[in-house]
This record gives sequence, structure tokens and C-alpha cells, in this order.
Amino acid sequence: MERVYIGLGSNLAEPERQLREAVQAIAALEQSTLLAVSPFYASDPLGPSDQPRYVNAVAALATALEPLDLLDALQRVELTQGRERKAERWGPRTLDLDILLFGDRLIAEPRLQVPHYHLHARAFVLYPLADVAPADLRLADGRSLAQLLAECPFAGLERLDQEPAIPTDEPR
Repeated sequence: MERVYIGLGSNLAEPERQLREAVQAIAALEQSTLLAVSPFYASDPLGPSDQPRYVNAVAALATALEPLDLLDALQRVELTQGRERKAERWGPRTLDLDILLFGDRLIAEPRLQVPHYHLHARAFVLYPLADVAPADLRLADGRSLAQLLAECPFAGLERLDQEPAIPTDEPR
């Protein structure tokens, strides 16, 4: 089993409900165990500013699935929850699920880049990741989460929950 971190985001069709349903679907994935989910955060949208704010979170998962199999499963969850893939980059969406980190793997596939590209510049990913990852987490490319956080201000974020969406007793 490898530890995987998945970014969740939504700004359409009741975003907090979308994330809660996505967490339930992730928890039900075969050969996988949901370990933790960060609190939800509201964030300003990337790209067009004439869209609603996003709600974001990060889930920690232990899985025996291979990376592309997990990607396929996550894309099925997105489709089930009404995701429409349009040409507009960074446009509004019901659900976006991204594999951020996959164990200690560096992955460069046409369909999947791990660590997730732009992870280092996205506060709406880094701060929820810090809620569920070990404090000394190092990405497979050698960068530390602590350094990424130090270089990416909390600006534009609002923490919506005071407690994690799914508490866990497992050590991070």
C-alpha cells in the first residue's frame, strides 16, 4: 500500500456537498483505505474571476492501486458527480480530483504528473495537505512541504472547518 494525497475542489452545485460525496466515494475505492481528510477551505478561483469561490480539501489514502488505475477511478467519481470536461482552463466545475503525491514516486505520463504540477504555488492545495501530511513530508523530487509552505502565503484562503472532515487516530 502506498500513501497518496488527493486534492479535492468544487465551486458548483453545492461545493461542500460535492466534496463530502467525493470523500465517501474515495473511501469506497477498491484496494484502498481513506486515512484522513483535511478541513475544507474556501479559495479564490484561478483563471476567470467571474465564477464562485472554490471549496478545497486534501484526502490521504493508502492504496494498492497503480497510479493510472487510481486516476481512472477518480475520474469516474468526477463524472458521477456531474463533471463536464470543457476546453476552458480553470473554469467552474462540480468536482476536480487531482493526485498530488503518490508515495515516493515521480510520475511523468501524458495523463498524470506527480508531484502535481503547480502544487508548489497553490495555497489551496498546500495548506490542506499540511493538515493531513507529516510535518517532515518531502516530495519525491526532494522539496519539503515546510519549504513550499514558507514560499506560498495563505492569501485568499478561508478555513471553513475547525476540525478535519474525517478525523483519524493514525499518525500522520
